[in-house]
Amino acid sequence: MTKRRIWFAALLLLAGTALIRADVADARLQIYLFKPLAIVLLLLMVLGAAPRPSARYRTLIATALCWSLIGDVLLMLPVNLFAAGLGCFLLAHLCYVAAFATHGAGRAGAPAGIAPFAFLAGVMLAALWPVLGALRFPVALYIGVISAMAWQSWARWHRVRSPGALRAAIGSLFFLLSDGVLSFSRFRGPIGNRATVTIVILSSYLMAQFLIASSVGDE
Repeated sequence: MTKRRIWFAALLLLAGTALIRADVADARLQIYLFKPLAIVLLLLMVLGAAPRPSARYRTLIATALCWSLIGDVLLMLPVNLFAAGLGCFLLAHLCYVAAFATHGAGRAGAPAGIAPFAFLAGVMLAALWPVLGALRFPVALYIGVISAMAWQSWARWHRVRSPGALRAAIGSLFFLLSDGVLSFSRFRGPIGNRATVTIVILSSYLMAQFLIASSVGDE
């Protein structure tokens, strides 16, 4: 890991810790500051990195972070903009899918590679379907896309076997964890005390974004 990336990791750790403390304490003004700041730091890290493995890959990762930033802002506001936020993260994951497919990841991982992610998607959707109501199809689409993102990231690592590809693949698993806990907490009710759930969701989300963002620049 380069010195530059270590500095960004340290700054993200500080911003993320402040965000988690603010969210647990329900300190809205601090949340409004630190949640966007965390993604802005990652965006700056990506934009300042070398265009490797390609300029297209870097652009797609940066675009995904931009959509994530917009989604974060929409979801943290004190109004119900869940559907709009979900749409932004859907676009972010589509960008990630396109980035990971750059090296033919889909061909490398099909068909057996998709099986575990399809299974996880099916289990999650089956558990949530009875309580989703009008959001059934948007949430089903989102689960399908984020599962495809994870599949593509691991298929890409299987093909190129680089440190950056491995970080992105591990990051995709943290995304599944974060979104899984968030979805169950929102639609099925708390799965633990609020502080613990908040720590799991935010820490795994920021770790996912950092690992994927750090895949830019060193392949």
